[in-house]
Amino acid sequence: MAKTDKKPLAGRTVAITRPADSSEPLRRRLEEAGAAVLEIPLIRTVRDSREGDIAEMFEDLWSYEWILFTSASGVRFFFEHFFEKFEDIRSLGNARLAVIGQGTATELKKLHLKADLTPKTATGEALAEALIAEQSLDNLNILVITGNLNSDVLPKKLEAERAIVDCVQVYRTENCDISAHEGAALFREKGADAIVFASGSAAASFAAQAVHLKTSPNALRPAACSIGTATSEAMKKAGIPVDAEAEEASPEGIVAALAKLFSKKAAR
Repeated sequence: MAKTDKKPLAGRTVAITRPADSSEPLRRRLEEAGAAVLEIPLIRTVRDSREGDIAEMFEDLWSYEWILFTSASGVRFFFEHFFEKFEDIRSLGNARLAVIGQGTATELKKLHLKADLTPKTATGEALAEALIAEQSLDNLNILVITGNLNSDVLPKKLEAERAIVDCVQVYRTENCDISAHEGAALFREKGADAIVFASGSAAASFAAQAVHLKTSPNALRPAACSIGTATSEAMKKAGIPVDAEAEEASPEGIVAALAKLFSKKAAR
């Protein structure tokens, strides 16, 4: 009889901090790897934009050579606006699409759209560098879809290469009050083997609500896992140690990072 491989996260409890409306892919992948998942949605994303900006963006949509999406939320909220204005995906025009990471690329795939460019590292700087390596940006029209907390590193690097950049905000990220949340209560009581941060804003929210997430003396003390370098920097800034970092900014990358971390601990 063939030996059945043990799932890499079997017997582990992993807390995730993604918004409730975007946590399913990560939850599913962790559960497939054998983990019990505890959801603590520290942030939420809500549609937020100025009508004038949206109207002007769609008037000029035909003129953009590239549309850049810096998050999966940006994809979702951009296309909410898009399909309120247009009936046909072909109205998107001939613009090429670039995304900041695999999670954002996956969100595009739900619309049967393929990202033309995805950097190896999921940061705004890496996306800018990948685009610069792709072609000359001199006098190129680029649309960057953003949220309220986006860094200005990406547009500044593009403008330094003489690109014409328009940034349009389509959503806002805000903290969720988890003081009475069931997941937070379980986390305080029992802890977890690991807690995963998939954005810098989640790390900041964790630090801001630390009083509601302090574990009891007998609870497991979780290792902290980051989805990538930008989130790791935000975690350090918030005073959260980075015990593991995904090499690929995706649910699969997080599972691999946690499996590697727990394997090392087991070997000690």
